Amino acid sequence: MISFDDTETAFKSKTDAELNRAYKLFKLVGSNTLVSFGKWATNVALLLKLPIKGPVKATIFKQFCGGETIAECDPTIHNLWRFGIGTILDYSVEGKESEADFERTCSEILRTVQRSDQEESIPFSVFKVTGITTFSLLEKLSSNQPLSAEEEKKYDQFYNRIDRICAAAFNANTPVFIDAEESWIQEAIDTVCATMMEKYNKKSAIVYNTIQLYRWDRLAYIKKLHNQSRQESYFLGLKLVRGAYMEKERERAKEQNYPSPIQKDKQAADQDYDDALKYCIENINTIAFCAGTHNERSTLYLTKLMKQNGVEKNNAHIYFAQLLGMSDHISYNLSNAGYNVAKYVPYGPVNDVLPYLLRRADENTSVAGQTSRELALIMKERKRRSAR
Repeated sequence: MISFDDTETAFKSKTDAELNRAYKLFKLVGSNTLVSFGKWATNVALLLKLPIKGPVKATIFKQFCGGETIAECDPTIHNLWRFGIGTILDYSVEGKESEADFERTCSEILRTVQRSDQEESIPFSVFKVTGITTFSLLEKLSSNQPLSAEEEKKYDQFYNRIDRICAAAFNANTPVFIDAEESWIQEAIDTVCATMMEKYNKKSAIVYNTIQLYRWDRLAYIKKLHNQSRQESYFLGLKLVRGAYMEKERERAKEQNYPSPIQKDKQAADQDYDDALKYCIENINTIAFCAGTHNERSTLYLTKLMKQNGVEKNNAHIYFAQLLGMSDHISYNLSNAGYNVAKYVPYGPVNDVLPYLLRRADENTSVAGQTSRELALIMKERKRRSAR
């Protein structure tokens, strides 16, 4: 039985200085007032073009990001791999709008695929569809609105980019995760994901769609996708997460007077997540999946399912994944026990990655139990080390 309370294993990659930095950061992130002030101050500093890159890079960026470039991520990649943990390079630049920006992002994603082709320590690539096309185009596609001639051209450019990324992943034999986004653009993402899976997943799962189980309709969608994949004779690739846009989803549903796509409560989301794990394990010969979760109970449930169904710990169809800088007690203890584990390693220019970092801080304050759990474990390890 894995123990997520084993802090010696959880933090064995961290020096005392790194552990102390994490302690201070999680103490700050645990305060709603400080995070709100920090967000305000950061936005003001950006507006006034004040020099904030240094302080940000030395603190929150250093905790949650690998670097500004792939090359700067090298120490993180190698350090994780020393403990059997893979890296998922995540180019976390958001909010771009021009075709030139989308093309630059596409080229960067292709570089992550190329890098993963060279190293066993980088088992997956990942990207957000809004990094390579406009939100408005995806919204129109999702609601089946007719496109203008200009939008048709933008759609062709978008499709070409996503196909180039998936083709590169196929040629490198490196699976690629396509991240989930807001429900009102997800239909377009789901459609193109299914097309790419049918094209590139004939021999193995190369393209993975991301399923947000805090939506009440996603478990049924998994089963529908699986039936479709069996009919078309391709492997289904899935990344299972709970979700990241809950407040925004509920507010929009209320404003526009339609039923919220979000589960009625956390218990329902947890149940669907665990049921999705069970369904994937029961169909492990035709489904490859990554359990992207910081939830200890669901993680242990998956290890239990694997054991009950005679599935090897290192089965290539199953990965566990957590974010860099978070839940090391899950990642390192799983890896130490012989399971396939990878960390999301975001990277990109500091100013461009700030929206990601601020969202990360927001998520940590909204999940108070998780932040306090991280802090308690860090404090426990600091105490253990000081007693040596």
